[in-house]
Amino acid sequence: MDKATRRRGRIREIVTERGFASIDELVQMFAVTPQTIRRDINQLAERGELKRYHGGAGLSSSVENAPYDRRRLAFDEEKQAIGRKVASEIPDHSSLFINIGTTTEAVARALLDHSGLRVITNNLNVAQILTGNPSFEVIIAGGVVRNRDGGIVGESATDLIQQFRVDIGVIGISGIAEDGSLLDFDYREVRVAQAIVRNSEKVFLCADSSKFGRKAMVRLGHIGQMHSLFTNSPVPDVFVDVFRHHNVRLVTAEV
Repeated sequence: MDKATRRRGRIREIVTERGFASIDELVQMFAVTPQTIRRDINQLAERGELKRYHGGAGLSSSVENAPYDRRRLAFDEEKQAIGRKVASEIPDHSSLFINIGTTTEAVARALLDHSGLRVITNNLNVAQILTGNPSFEVIIAGGVVRNRDGGIVGESATDLIQQFRVDIGVIGISGIAEDGSLLDFDYREVRVAQAIVRNSEKVFLCADSSKFGRKAMVRLGHIGQMHSLFTNSPVPDVFVDVFRHHNVRLVTAEV
């Protein structure tokens, strides 16, 4: 097996594990030129093994997310840095929504040094993390529990969210399109997230760099509905322009 074939096989594995990999990351990982990575991606896409997106490659499916265990490990340092950055902007004694996602779980871990928070969540993992601080009041939504990731979805979860008005809603996302559309995979999860957006004074969107240009089939909303986007750098210029146009504050967390 030649070097290029081994590299393409590894690229396919990385995309499968993470859901998306940028050209810049792959260039650094394999110490080759961007042109070489683009050729690799083109060949893999022609065989239907992954899909070309702006700035990188993603899963060929827009209807199914990567497994939770793989998502939890992918971009871990970036997610922890984002979590710390978000936590630094949440005052003690705030009221919060926190939804489903591995990045929002990183936010929950970073909040444990706070005091007096009141948190409503539809994420069993977030609830379990936050119960480690006895000064917090944690309210968990009822509904259908997804076995794969501990997320709670359905009309009951949405109904509970709509009974509150909180200071800050913290949400994750599966993909951000170039036009600013926010995309996810489960329409039931999206309904809950939309209720969070409607019932929060501010909305903090948490998304690592793999989410830029990534496809998913369900539209949650638009970046213009967000107060701030927390991510790691670098952010592709086309997205920076969209965020600026819609007056969305871009906060980058250095790893």
